[in-house]
Amino acid sequence: MELLLKGLYRGFIPFGIMLIISLSSKLQGLTADAKSYFYYGLIFFFLGLASVIYQMNEWSFPKQIIVHYLVMLMTVFPTLLISGFYPLNSFNDLLHVYVQFNKAGIILFTVTYLISYLFSLKTAKDNGDYL
Repeated sequence: MELLLKGLYRGFIPFGIMLIISLSSKLQGLTADAKSYFYYGLIFFFLGLASVIYQMNEWSFPKQIIVHYLVMLMTVFPTLLISGFYPLNSFNDLLHVYVQFNKAGIILFTVTYLISYLFSLKTAKDNGDYL
């Protein structure tokens, strides 16, 4: 339950900020911008909520990766499809969005993993531990 609350907290803060920006844009008559900010906020919400998957210490790292990917596939990917960010006139368009989704996921995962690894090395060195 604690992890769920942590995930909701992590998700609602950026979603709330983006929702305020979205509503502000809507009031200014910038409907397309308002819609974009709303969908960005929704994506941030899903990312924040799913971030707690990596705090489930009883799960192996490969299991965490697979579950996180499946959660993103069921939440962020459909959000991208309904957002209107990409044209969806054919199966090839859908495939293009799927490939872009996976490319972005691989890049974000790799960068995040490397940063986390470097911080763990620094923490270990500061504590006198050696990996």
